[in-house]
Order: sequence, then C-alpha cells, then structure tokens
Amino acid sequence: MTQLNGQVVLITGAGGGIGEALVAAFRAAGALVVACDRTLDHMASLTADHRAAFDLTDPGACREALAGIEGAVGLPDVVVSNAGYSEADTFDSVTDAVWARELDVNLTGSRNVTAPLLSPMRARGSGSFVFIASVNGLAHFGNPAYSAAKAGLIAYARALATEGGRSGIRSNAICPGTVRTPAWARRIARSPGILDRIGRLYPLGRIVEPAEVAEAAVFLAGPAASAITGVALPVDAGLMAGNLPFIDEIR
Repeated sequence: MTQLNGQVVLITGAGGGIGEALVAAFRAAGALVVACDRTLDHMASLTADHRAAFDLTDPGACREALAGIEGAVGLPDVVVSNAGYSEADTFDSVTDAVWARELDVNLTGSRNVTAPLLSPMRARGSGSFVFIASVNGLAHFGNPAYSAAKAGLIAYARALATEGGRSGIRSNAICPGTVRTPAWARRIARSPGILDRIGRLYPLGRIVEPAEVAEAAVFLAGPAASAITGVALPVDAGLMAGNLPFIDEIR
C-alpha cells in the first residue's frame, strides 16, 4: 500500500540477495531506484533506473559517487544502507585484518554513504534512512566483528533520528534474522538440511525471505511510517521474541 511515486531511492549492496529484493520492492512502490554496488557487474541482472559503482569503504569515492548521482537524478529522498558481509563465525577466526574489514564495510561504509547526504537533506527539510542491520546487533548469534558493527549501525541510525528529526529526517534500522539468499548455496551444498535445522530455532518454524526484509524497508521509508523514527525493527520470524528450543528443553 505504500506509495513512493517519483521518489529517488538509493540502495547500497544492490547486487546481493536482499539488495535485489529491495530494488524490486521499491520499484514496485513507484520509486526511481539508484542501485549501488562495488562494480557494475554485480548489478548486471538488475532492473534499475540508475546504477553507480563505488567502494563504500573509500570516503572520497562515496562523495564523488553521491555528487554524480545527485547530478543525474537529484538528491535521494530515501537511502537504504544494505551493503554488508561477514567471514568470521567465532572469535578464533577474528584477526586484526578481519576485524578492521568487517567494521569498515558494515559500519563505517554506511556512514561514508549517508553522512554526506545529511546536510542537503536537512536543507531540503526531508529524508529517510533505512539501515539493514541484523539480529546480531541485538543479541549474540556468532560473527563477533559483524555483530559489533551491526550494533554500532543501530546506534548510528538512532543518532541520525535524534539529531535530524527537527529537520524532517527519519532514520530506522531493520534487523533481519537468517535470510534465504544465494549466499547460503555453498553451505546447503555441503549440508542439504541446514536451513531446516536452523528453521527449527525460529518461532515461525522457518527463516526469512529477502522480499520480507524489502517490504519492511519500503514501509519504514514511506509515508505510512511518518511518525516512526529511531527504531530497530526485527524481521526475524520471531527469533528475538523468545527461545523456543530452550522452552522445549526445560518442559
């Protein structure tokens, strides 16, 4: 039901599984979508209105790309900061380089692509930020560096909401649980039943689909959520509501 007709929506990490769903959902809502990723090849299969390739860990490259986007399609009305990754499941695999890289991509990269837009959005009097964080930012489910970065991202979203609100800026975070993206392909190949086993940990008995994350983002970005800012919304098939396996064990 949310309508974003004609609004310019910038989406990072557009070539990934959640990114593709975000692009499709925002275009379905009538937005003009600017798809962003590290390379144009990452977005080859996307149907988007405009594409931009840059490294979000490079502040200068972000500013240059944002200037080009503004010149081509205008100042974004909505920014969906979606790009992220993790490679270290436990502390044993978190080296200095891994820690720096995961915080750089998942936290600092989000800052690099959103901070330059805050002043012009304030001058205009409107803007909406949606950050794709994680339930890992709310409780620990492994991936220590990623979790620390996503917790920081939630705090950053709340800072923007608090300091930008008087200027018409809204800022929210979405915290997905396990999402069925192509990134799971290798693990499924090694262990075909893994998603069923993970699904049993969730109150809904399944994991999350990319489209469900995308629809939540469209809602938070749009007019139906006009009084919602500074929230961290779990889209997690109930994971943060409670621990069903624990209840089963103690019954």
